[in-house]
Amino acid sequence: MGKKKKLKKELKALKAELAVAKNHKHKVAPLAPKDGFPKLPVIDGVRFAAVQAGVRYPGRYDVMMALCDPGTTIAGVFTRSATRSANVLDCQAKIGSASDGGAAIIVNSGNSNAFTGSSGENAVAEISKTVAEVTGVAENRVYTASTGVIGERLPYDRITAKIGDLNAALDPAGIEFAARAIMTTDTFPKGAMAEVKVERGTIKIAGIAKGSGMIAPDMATMLVYIFTDAKVERKVLQAFLSGLIDETFNSITVDSDTSTSDTLILAATGASGVEIPPDCDAFEAGLRSVMMDLAHQVIRDGEGATKFVEIRVTGAKSGKDARTHGMSIANSPLVKTAIAGEDPNWGRIVAAIGKSGAAADRDKLSIRFGDILVAEKGWVSPDYREDQGADYMLGEDIVIGVDLGLGNGEATVWTCDLTHAYIQINADYRS
Repeated sequence: MGKKKKLKKELKALKAELAVAKNHKHKVAPLAPKDGFPKLPVIDGVRFAAVQAGVRYPGRYDVMMALCDPGTTIAGVFTRSATRSANVLDCQAKIGSASDGGAAIIVNSGNSNAFTGSSGENAVAEISKTVAEVTGVAENRVYTASTGVIGERLPYDRITAKIGDLNAALDPAGIEFAARAIMTTDTFPKGAMAEVKVERGTIKIAGIAKGSGMIAPDMATMLVYIFTDAKVERKVLQAFLSGLIDETFNSITVDSDTSTSDTLILAATGASGVEIPPDCDAFEAGLRSVMMDLAHQVIRDGEGATKFVEIRVTGAKSGKDARTHGMSIANSPLVKTAIAGEDPNWGRIVAAIGKSGAAADRDKLSIRFGDILVAEKGWVSPDYREDQGADYMLGEDIVIGVDLGLGNGEATVWTCDLTHAYIQINADYRS
């Protein structure tokens, strides 16, 4: 009873901490959601907990666990980095595991357990083993993730020592605690939800994410955990997830750097009893909205970001070319610093298009800032005035429109500006 009372006391302290957002050292980003963390619905069939394990920093909630009931199906996508972490490799090997039992997700912040050789593999094995022993979940259904500094051995014993406490503190309403525990340079926890009416009933979807820097497309570009009470066969769940990844998480970039630890896990508990067929457009739309919301929150929390930038490319020879042009603009330091300085330097966009390698014709190209036609037919528009562009750049949300005039290919990508704060954050990252 004493241990239970102690855990309740710790939970009360954590709730107080949530109110003042002391779980990170950076000021909340100016583009953070004005209403804070959203009120997410309880997803029947999954419970959450977070603890302070001192993985890197003392006095910080840095490990979370989500425990899913028997009958849960799991889908996932992961980084394609050649130097991906031991956790990612382990999750990739386990993701197709068939089991009638439950599933557990355990994540630590502060240390990425990447580029740590056999030590990293041993850390994953020991954490998985301990979670299995404490929760009763099969070891091949324990999915681990680590985020933080690369190249330092993970002090996994600090995590395994807390798994009993995590298990005792599990709470169906604890998803916000979990979102905070996985933050690194994030300035706010990220959550999104959808309630979807389908033919057989209503289902709920709720997701959390972490991500602020080292964000560039190559899977999901961060850690993301999404839960639904829908009943979805594993292959169908994977198809929904894989089909939406490119237009959501693979269409954002903060700094063009891809992490070693990118992981997105989607869990369907089936607790609602509502079955989702492969052609369920409503479920797909609901999942897309949650994924897109979380992806955009990552950009709004981009390290040092003061502008949210949408780049719409149309008229390309193909969708692939449109995406190539969009990412060339989004990753251009010259474009991003101009936006940070509120300078409507459209010539830098022209340069980014020219260097992308995709088909372009100078004399067919047009560029817009929002609804303002800036350039067309190989030259500045005769109606454009510099003060129009300068005024537009003062806003927080910037839309850059590019039409190549070559075909029907189109793509939309999202990025943020590049400020002095990005350098400060990353220069001091290990301090």
